[in-house]
Amino acid sequence: MLQPKEGRIDGAHYLRTTPDTSMWGWLPNAATAPVLTVSSGDTVTIDTLSHEGILEDQGRDPVGFLAGFGVPADRVLTDSRDLAASPVPHDFDADGPHVVTGPIKVEGAEPGDVLRVDTLGLLLRAPYGFVSNRHGFGALPGEFPETDPDSGPGSAPRDYNSVCAFTEVMEDGGRLFGSLPYGNGRAARFPLAPFLGLMGVARDTADPVHSVPPGSHGGNLDINELQVGSSLYLPVQVPGASFYAGDPHYAQGDGEVALTALEAPLRATVRLTVVPKAEAAALLGLLGEPFAETATHWLPVGLHEDLNEAMKRAVRAAVGFLSLTQGMPRPTALAYLSAAADFEISQVVDGVKGVHCMIRKSDFPAT
Repeated sequence: MLQPKEGRIDGAHYLRTTPDTSMWGWLPNAATAPVLTVSSGDTVTIDTLSHEGILEDQGRDPVGFLAGFGVPADRVLTDSRDLAASPVPHDFDADGPHVVTGPIKVEGAEPGDVLRVDTLGLLLRAPYGFVSNRHGFGALPGEFPETDPDSGPGSAPRDYNSVCAFTEVMEDGGRLFGSLPYGNGRAARFPLAPFLGLMGVARDTADPVHSVPPGSHGGNLDINELQVGSSLYLPVQVPGASFYAGDPHYAQGDGEVALTALEAPLRATVRLTVVPKAEAAALLGLLGEPFAETATHWLPVGLHEDLNEAMKRAVRAAVGFLSLTQGMPRPTALAYLSAAADFEISQVVDGVKGVHCMIRKSDFPAT
């Protein structure tokens, strides 16, 4: 267990998740005051919290809920217990589920610039998590969960008949795995690949911003490639950028079809760097949308409520990236993408669907 303030804290700054440093179900906007201010290039360690285990359909009582899976009270994070017990309002039917930590002001960031978010470290904070399926959501709403239909808005969330699959973390040969039991002493075992499902900057609006749909601000992108060593580029929309993070995952398949991934808390260390507008355009060919990269791949992103349109936007973003940064003629770029690039579905469960393109860096000459 990585309780607040205990264990390794690698960043120059440290941010806990408390009722005063987080929002539940909503994202910061232009009017949200920062809870931390850092310089460009600074590193920050953030103790993120999962919403699983504290939501209303789970009793808003992590100690009681986890006891049902044999987890003793001293194996429950204290910040999770504090948030669940706090008077912070949360409407299970109207609000997003995510616990969002921040915002963090990055000095010097101005609209038109890009915020580069380098993920430097992700430490598991608990040896368990949940994969949840709720009525009306996921890739097969109306078909799953195969429990009695929920009783709808206005009723007790405990009557919503959600299915929350408890998943333990185990170690084998120096690697960490999730273990998902399915009866008769058997369990499916799959490797962990932690990442933050939600990273973003504030939108330039005073209106409330729901935590579920991703957009040009980033937010709930659920791109499973954003592991340690990755970089996410977010178009800055307000002075200071107002960066935030949440929705920690231990593992997620492309699509995230049940509704959630293996949701569980992470201690994340990130570096926040302002990339000036002119430099960003030359480096990334950004067209006002999030962009990511790993050591081996560039990842243009497409987002839209319609999955076909999200795919089209990802293709356009990939063509534009190759044209602007590699000098590749657009018809040649399209031919290359058809022959060599993979377009992967980030998720189909957040209202706005996501597609990201995997372009191998090794396919192109070094510049």
